Amino acid sequence: MPNSFDSQTPILEARSITKRFPGVVANRDVSLKIHRGQIVALLGENGAGKSTLVKMIYGLHSPDEGEILIDGKPVKLSGPRDAIKRGIGMVHQHFQLVPVFTVAENVILGDEPRHSMFLDMKKATAEVARLAEEYGLQVDVNAKVEDLPVGAQQRVEILKALYRRAEVLIMDEPTAVLTPQETDELLRVMRGFADSGVAVIFITHKLREVLEVADTIEVLRGGEVVGTTTPDQTDQAGLAQMMVGRSVLLRVEKKPAQPGEVVLDVQGLDVAGNLGLPAVRDVSLQVRAGEILGIAGVEGNGQRELVEALTGLRKSTARSVTINGQDAEGASPHAIHQMGVGHVPEDREKDGVVGPYSIADNMVLNRFDEPEFSSWGVRNRKAVDTLATDLVSEYDVRTPSIQTTAQSLSGGNKQKVVIARELAADPSLLIASQPTRGVDVGSIEFIHSRIVDARDRGAAVLLVSAELDEVLGLADRVVVMYDGRLVAEMAAEDVDRGSIGRLMAGGDH
Repeated sequence: MPNSFDSQTPILEARSITKRFPGVVANRDVSLKIHRGQIVALLGENGAGKSTLVKMIYGLHSPDEGEILIDGKPVKLSGPRDAIKRGIGMVHQHFQLVPVFTVAENVILGDEPRHSMFLDMKKATAEVARLAEEYGLQVDVNAKVEDLPVGAQQRVEILKALYRRAEVLIMDEPTAVLTPQETDELLRVMRGFADSGVAVIFITHKLREVLEVADTIEVLRGGEVVGTTTPDQTDQAGLAQMMVGRSVLLRVEKKPAQPGEVVLDVQGLDVAGNLGLPAVRDVSLQVRAGEILGIAGVEGNGQRELVEALTGLRKSTARSVTINGQDAEGASPHAIHQMGVGHVPEDREKDGVVGPYSIADNMVLNRFDEPEFSSWGVRNRKAVDTLATDLVSEYDVRTPSIQTTAQSLSGGNKQKVVIARELAADPSLLIASQPTRGVDVGSIEFIHSRIVDARDRGAAVLLVSAELDEVLGLADRVVVMYDGRLVAEMAAEDVDRGSIGRLMAGGDH
């Protein structure tokens, strides 16, 4: 909805930008315009060039060809500090805050107001409070960041950019860790930014949000702009087709579950976090063969520690933990795998793939010692390569060769490698944590179908996701996790988005 701030001269323009990296053209002849008071959404698959483009706008990369203009004048951005001086701010997906500092201290860090030689903290706090009120960002400026919920921490990140007088605000996946209510509030705040004259560049994979808040939508594919549209000219299916180049099934198609015997039985599980404080508190749950149990919750409420305990990556105590009737409490990750468990970790870079290893070697990371792939400690290279070739084809991993290193793949293709490896072993229990994080809409469709296929073959699936739509689309039963506890359980068809959102934020049923 263009407004009175629109003018003939864009506040920011990228003109015919091309950026090359070794072996790949990340952006090819990309142009983008944004006016004051406008929200422009950038959509595209993983590897489409969105991040590279905004990194050039923020001064983190320099274009090989083309130019960036601010208020119609070409500029050379030598780094983020230069971009900030010219009124460009960026809210990163992963917060860059000092936990033990207050909100006000975090906001002014690096740009502190001074009276003579001394820090004028009173003035700084008053200015941060004024900004928070002006832009509707509800946060206690004197609170320590470590004591704030995730949604409030994000508001602090936004305040940091506004405090530096940002006229163009780049928001990279800003709703990734928010509850539905926090997401709606952020979209309202973004519209408020635009109404006050701030230009917003919004990167997201969530099509509903784009249609709700954007004025203009730019779609990138293969490093090029393949379409420009507006919310009143398209819908989610149209956007997905522009992104992927084919029609995409946005709803998960699955038959009713046919639950069988209990595969995972957890009773009274307690897990400590990294600081030794309780992260999982007296959790009991069961997952049966042929069903998907989804755990909904805002990140940081014990989900990571729960999954790490169940997969042998973190010590825990419990009355009992059994997998297929076997005692699994305190077992090693390899022993748990041998009990029939597949694990899709939330951090594919850290726990999912070994970057310098080839795709072929990554496909057998958890099966390297099986007779099929090894004899007397000697790798059966032919068997490994045959498996990798078959899985790369079956799971549509986009790579020139199975000998290509995993670190050279895009995020979505790395995720496909992890999914392929874990499902190839035909697990009786699949523990999938954030299985589509940072993955484009086409790969999401594919990964969801594979998870449902595993369920239909009789696997028990424990799904952990911060994406409520993912939980509701895949799960047969849903439990909500808050502050380390399971606070509610319900059948997926009985879930109300509003009530589950309140539960995720610690409210009553």
